[in-house]
Amino acid sequence: MSAWGGLVGGLIGTLVLTTALSGASELSFTRMDLPFLLGTAFSADRSRARVIGYVMHLVFGLIFALAYYAVFVLIGGASWWLGLLLGLLHALFAGTTLVNTLLPLVHPRMGTTFSAADSAPLLEPPGFMMLNYGRATPVVMVLAHLAYGVIVAETIRLSG
Repeated sequence: MSAWGGLVGGLIGTLVLTTALSGASELSFTRMDLPFLLGTAFSADRSRARVIGYVMHLVFGLIFALAYYAVFVLIGGASWWLGLLLGLLHALFAGTTLVNTLLPLVHPRMGTTFSAADSAPLLEPPGFMMLNYGRATPVVMVLAHLAYGVIVAETIRLSG
């Protein structure tokens, strides 16, 4: 196991996760556009926001992969099923605390339950497990994070 293996797994896992989420959006399973959601925290320009969001998501994917690596070091090993479990925990954290609670507090262009009636936010709040972006969104998000977890775990395991 190596941290480099974690970073490689994080890169591959994030590419798979982001592609799965984008594909689900294009196929109308969800209205969630995670790069746009993240990027609009820093720019109101839609194109620029998506680029910023993709970069942010990639960086967060690498950071989470290093966190997975730290857990595997503490446990003393990595396996696909541990990656699956961490992927599930990651999805639950992302869909509840991170995106539903923390992001609306700091995102200047996202509406909240406390938004004034006369305000016009660029984004609606995601809601619990991002349900405001479609009924299939939680399923898509969890499946994509499960794949991320397995990819990161197996890449770390195979890295020696």
